[in-house]
Amino acid sequence: MKEIIKFLRDLQKNNNTEWFHAHRKEYEAARDQFGQFAMKLIAGVAQFDKSTEGLELKDCTYRINRDIRFSADKSPYKTHFGVFISPGGKKSGHAGYYFHLSVGGTGYPDESMIAIGHYCYDKKVVEIVREDLQDDGKRFDKYIQTAAKDGLRLDYTDALKKVPKDLTDFPYKDYWRLKTYCLDKPLDDSFVCDEHLLEHLLDIFKRNQPFIAYLNQVIDYTKEED
Repeated sequence: MKEIIKFLRDLQKNNNTEWFHAHRKEYEAARDQFGQFAMKLIAGVAQFDKSTEGLELKDCTYRINRDIRFSADKSPYKTHFGVFISPGGKKSGHAGYYFHLSVGGTGYPDESMIAIGHYCYDKKVVEIVREDLQDDGKRFDKYIQTAAKDGLRLDYTDALKKVPKDLTDFPYKDYWRLKTYCLDKPLDDSFVCDEHLLEHLLDIFKRNQPFIAYLNQVIDYTKEED
């Protein structure tokens, strides 16, 4: 990953079309190297999550060009590479496994990270998860505690500030407040440059596969109801 990180840092310092076109070969080398790694990751996930079988690289990766139409930042290129592995691919709406390689700062998108889950859910999915929490919150809590052992934490950015009065004493009220079910963890350069990075990522993803399976079961149920 060191060569890819070097390219991304150079791009961050020179985020313009002139520099990019002059260094297209370096970009293509970094893109292809990340793509080769991503294919191994995709194949590895399919070994323990059969719902992701048959995915191709294009189903799970993204263009480097930024959509600047509605952004104050007019930098034309992303300074990161990402791969999102989920049943049906990145546009399916399913929960999955994400690896993000980046440079330049803290927080998304400027920091390398891993994530499991998804950031956009239909309101019906949220309703069912909340019902499940009230029926048996221990199951959801077990998923979160398992993830915590790997340093993964829930994102409460868009969570409700309060719960209904009848849930004030509910032991899993913080989970109930969520509208997004995604666990993430920032990664430093020593982690992403480790020669065993692929094995580390697959180990984490495999341990947390039951969480993904649960979310996708709910998602598929809501789609059947439509």
